[in-house]
Amino acid sequence: MRALVIGGTGFLGPPVVAGLLQRGHEVAVLHRGSTRREQPPDPLPNGIVEIRADRNRLGEAAPAIRRFAPDVVVDLVLSSAAQARDLMTLLRGVAARVVAASSLDVYRATGVLYGSEPGGLEPLPITEESPLRTRLHLYPPAQIAALRGVFGWLDDDYDKIPVEREVLGLAELPGTVLRLPIVYGPRDKLHRFRPVAQRVADGRTALVLGEALAGWRATRSYVDDAAEALALAAVNPDSAGRVYNVGEPDAPTEREWASLAARAARWGGQVVVLPAALTPQHLRPPGNVAQHWVADSGRLRRELGWSEALPREEALRRTLEWESRQPPAPEGERRSLYAAEDAALAALRSEA
Repeated sequence: MRALVIGGTGFLGPPVVAGLLQRGHEVAVLHRGSTRREQPPDPLPNGIVEIRADRNRLGEAAPAIRRFAPDVVVDLVLSSAAQARDLMTLLRGVAARVVAASSLDVYRATGVLYGSEPGGLEPLPITEESPLRTRLHLYPPAQIAALRGVFGWLDDDYDKIPVEREVLGLAELPGTVLRLPIVYGPRDKLHRFRPVAQRVADGRTALVLGEALAGWRATRSYVDDAAEALALAAVNPDSAGRVYNVGEPDAPTEREWASLAARAARWGGQVVVLPAALTPQHLRPPGNVAQHWVADSGRLRRELGWSEALPREEALRRTLEWESRQPPAPEGERRSLYAAEDAALAALRSEA
């Protein structure tokens, strides 16, 4: 089989490519290279067909894509309906299937979390039949602008709901959608575990959480496991037309994640939960954390035989080890956050 991976040099791309190569498939990678402010991508494995193009000008790559003649296309960087429509139009009559990386943020539960959906809390766990958001463009423009500074493929109309409609909307070009959770691991551009790694490296004696966030639960997946889900969907024709949630089978609380990360880092400090009145601003959640974000990935496990390859503690150890090698946050910023945390801890001790 010939597989084209769009966005194959980013966070998810390399393990997706590796999974396809290990199965003996011919692989092409479409990527835009790196800008001056980005770290260059790792060299591609031997035998990879390389196609250079901007995701937002995909038509420029049409001749190269037609020459490669992929059987399946795995698109990891779809952002909007316009991008998805361009992809499906270009691939009609060229490829047999499309596999798209989507997000659990399509569900109504995410809108409840962010305060954009009316009504009560969404029942858990979230399944593929759970209701989607009724309101598009969940994230405010300022947040989208900040994310565009991290992910060059993201556009102003980011929303995975219309992306999914386009990918699943052509009978002659069947699509598969994988709704990803919070994905963590080495090369994570959002540095989700940097706060833990940084505090360990700086010799802090406490990891501090506010009580509002400490009990919140959200589904996660280690990057290699999420990539394996995408590779499995790519090689399995029976996945055509299907939607799958991706994620670990349980969802620890934020306090439990902090403790797990501390143990993986072999750190001897304490995880401290602050009452709301003492919680510094930077530790206060922006949304309605009464709405948990817990998804059921049973369909993916039953139909495609997906499972995690690493124990969670080892996945965390690798993540934290990678984070420890990254440039730290600015010293002034860290000093300000630590001062706020120390003041809250001192107030907590005085109340005891």
